[in-house]
Amino acid sequence: MIYQRSSALFAEAQKVIPGGVNSPVRAFKAVGGDPIFVKEAKGAYLFDEDGNRLIDYINSWGPMILGHAYPPVVDAVVQKAKKGTSFGMPTEIEIKIAELAVAMVPNIDKIRFVNSGTEACMSAVRLARGYTGRDKIIKFAGCYHGHSDSFLIQAGSGAVTFGSPNSPGVTQGTAKDTLLARYNDLEHVESIVNSNKGEIACIIIEPVAGNMGCIPPVPGFLEGLRTLCDAHDILLIFDEVMTGFRLAQGGAQELLGVDADIVTFGKVIGGGLPVGAFAAREEIMNHLAPLGPVYQAGTLSGNPLAMAAGLAMLTELHTQPEIFKSIEEKTAYLHKGMAEVLTAKGIVHTINRLGSMISVHFAEDKVVDFDTAANGNNDTFKKFFHGMLERGIYIAPSAFETWFITDALSYEDLDETIKAVESIANHL
Repeated sequence: MIYQRSSALFAEAQKVIPGGVNSPVRAFKAVGGDPIFVKEAKGAYLFDEDGNRLIDYINSWGPMILGHAYPPVVDAVVQKAKKGTSFGMPTEIEIKIAELAVAMVPNIDKIRFVNSGTEACMSAVRLARGYTGRDKIIKFAGCYHGHSDSFLIQAGSGAVTFGSPNSPGVTQGTAKDTLLARYNDLEHVESIVNSNKGEIACIIIEPVAGNMGCIPPVPGFLEGLRTLCDAHDILLIFDEVMTGFRLAQGGAQELLGVDADIVTFGKVIGGGLPVGAFAAREEIMNHLAPLGPVYQAGTLSGNPLAMAAGLAMLTELHTQPEIFKSIEEKTAYLHKGMAEVLTAKGIVHTINRLGSMISVHFAEDKVVDFDTAANGNNDTFKKFFHGMLERGIYIAPSAFETWFITDALSYEDLDETIKAVESIANHL
């Protein structure tokens, strides 16, 4: 394929945008080469500035669960835009999407809309701290909850470790209140809780991790966290920015049968527009201003265009629940096809999948946490990524990101993808 126009645009972008991109993973630093500039998209396909068609497996990192430019969503946004794009005042559509979201998701009574997943997670932690009167939080190495200061923390050494900043600009004062745990390691979490009794406000977790590849929780892990939180009066926050309205109508809570105290949303809930939200039971949400003392605000929160897109998307998913079975079956089909090819070619690999989230790790052992994900052969992944790209398949440009399946994919698209994997396997 030819990428002359994309390369030229990237060179131009670097003059006026830091690194040429507005989100770092887009820069292809993890895989090498110049990023692809998209001109338009429809259904399961991206069309780049050089005229190439690509089968899309990131789908704007999750929200395009029904495909790009999905007509009901596009129509809703267009019609709403004709009536004004922003008011900074309440609108009826905010009530409609809130009522629908609360009806679809278990264990929540009220929801507050914000503008991004980062904002949702940041606000959820603030709410948890305000509700409990405690300062410390537990997060898991490899889980990404946005770029708020509290979350940009890496693990140090020792069984019970205070976090240390892994980004300049994050202060030691902020880092000291973030405790790091190993994903899928309940005993490690218990040791941290027992060493900080009465000080921990919340545990925040991706119930299905998506930022170290797709890593599902091992049996009993989330249930153990729920029991631990109940025993120590700690709030359990599920970051469902990726999994919410994707794994099931009620997200991971519904699919996995574990209740969280606070849930954050993004991606699908905005239908492709910038939207986030956080939700909880009434007694927790009533601590938010203007009812309570925990302050959170946003001029563009509840933006009518975003609300229109989100309402249209959730309505489709609510009225067509068979969509979830359809995309899960397509993901399983892709998993089976790729596994058969890679095994037949003798390529060391493991594939993780849950629902419509899937990732290929070029690692021999099971991938259950950040350390085991990091053991994968990144050089092999780079060859795999560029081999797929050359064959018209766009996957996440990082070994540490999940793929997101859209229902717009046909089985012909999946077969084309499997054939591409087979072709690439000869060169890995």
